[in-house]
Amino acid sequence: MSEAAAYQPTAKDIRMVIAASSAGTIFEWYDFFIYGTLAAIIGKAFFPSDNATLEILLVWAGFAVGFGFRPLGAVLFGFLGDRLGRKYTFLVTVTLMGIATAGVGMIPSAATIGIAAPIIVLLLRILQGLALGGEYGGAAVYVAEHSPPEKRGFYTSFIQASVVGGFVLSLIVVLGCKAMMSDAVWESWGWRVPFLLSLILLAISLWMRLKLSESPVFQAMKAEGEIAQNPLKESFTYPGNPKRIFVALFGIAAGLTVIWYTAMFSGLSFLKGPMKVEDTAAEIIVGIAAALGMGFFIWAGRISDRVGRKKPIVWGYAATLVLLFPLFWLMGSVGNPALTVAAEKAPVVVTGSKCSFDPFAQEQETACGKTLGELTKLGVPYQVVSSEAGFDSVKVTIGDREVASEDPALLKPALEAMGYNFDKQIPAPFGMAVILVALLGLSALSGFTYGPVAALLSEVFPPHVRYSSLSIPYHLGTGYFGGFLPLIASFIVAKTGNAYAGLWYTWVVVLVAFLVSAFLLKEPVEGEWDKPASAAGDAA
Repeated sequence: MSEAAAYQPTAKDIRMVIAASSAGTIFEWYDFFIYGTLAAIIGKAFFPSDNATLEILLVWAGFAVGFGFRPLGAVLFGFLGDRLGRKYTFLVTVTLMGIATAGVGMIPSAATIGIAAPIIVLLLRILQGLALGGEYGGAAVYVAEHSPPEKRGFYTSFIQASVVGGFVLSLIVVLGCKAMMSDAVWESWGWRVPFLLSLILLAISLWMRLKLSESPVFQAMKAEGEIAQNPLKESFTYPGNPKRIFVALFGIAAGLTVIWYTAMFSGLSFLKGPMKVEDTAAEIIVGIAAALGMGFFIWAGRISDRVGRKKPIVWGYAATLVLLFPLFWLMGSVGNPALTVAAEKAPVVVTGSKCSFDPFAQEQETACGKTLGELTKLGVPYQVVSSEAGFDSVKVTIGDREVASEDPALLKPALEAMGYNFDKQIPAPFGMAVILVALLGLSALSGFTYGPVAALLSEVFPPHVRYSSLSIPYHLGTGYFGGFLPLIASFIVAKTGNAYAGLWYTWVVVLVAFLVSAFLLKEPVEGEWDKPASAAGDAA
């Protein structure tokens, strides 16, 4: 590894490496997140259902499918990255992502081609997941292997911030397209434009990445004959690596990703759904918070160069356990104050037999289930009281008033008569400022747990299997713990009628990550891998 150790990139080299890697990462995550940003309209186009809750759950299931295939992409492209090189592997991933994303924008709706529409969407989401499984590891390793140790956290933090940049870009493009179109055009076909624009982003990304040279560490390993013969196998058999992979999965990837997805996707869904904040206003507020919040990622990366990688991550987890619920309660108190006051003054109590709601059913089987489905659709919190009646019965009480409940359609006017307002609202300036502060708080929590991670994971794994060893636990954690978060959280909210209940999923995962990282994560030792892989293995 002497050649890599002696390599000193110029300032121009570093700027190009960071710019090209970060731009490609932004574009890839834009492609992936545009699906989540347009979740509501995608549901209508490809997953139409009479059950509004089922419709959105199917959209989030499609979102999760992409994440579910990320570990397979990590295995495939990790193998190629460790065998053939970092540069050409993530050229392939960005190409695959761009083509798959543009394809989503070209699929006819379910009204036109029926069941084929959602099937094709899911197949394209699988391709996106495979591509993303190879992208992050390639970009993180590539930048880390160009970085001097004393600035590695700072330089790689731009890759971490680029993930947020992809989400911000998706919001900017969506808002820009909506502003240039009438509502009718946007609903009809205009929403497809953000997907098709990925072809332009693909061209830019390829142009930038083709200018890059191969990683100096990979070149040195190739020159010294230290290329792994079977990176997947060696990732799990190299001395000490199984424990490193365990900690990376449960102590790093799982925790950081649920915090960030909760901050952005759950935050956006919370404002647009239960809080009834006007869609564009909610997207602008979240977009501003995400853009400003990128600074926390870079700050945390720089701090990790001074205090170590572990401390910012553990601090971030601990703060999240304390602040997660209060920050969402703060948003809820100002997002739609009138709705909050109505829920407090006139709480909804549903009393009935066979009183359960199945979010995945096209139609609820019981009267009580239909009532709960309507309340969930409206975003109204409720309390369920079981009845001993042996027949299918239901009674709804709003405050001190019992209302007719045989027909769920009568619930909305009854709720409105008791002070509930279901019209979309734009919060007052003070309310928007408070929401922004709360979202920035969530972004800070995310930044401290996410910012140092590319440097950390690049440092803890041996170079000859670094691409695979880093990518596999990262994408298992982000793919399954994070990718399924919107689906699981939405399901919990639908089952409980509590808009905050889905946060418990995040809290529990973060608690596990905090314990694993606090007790099992060790600080990387500089110079540990500055020797041939065989010698390092003997030492380990």
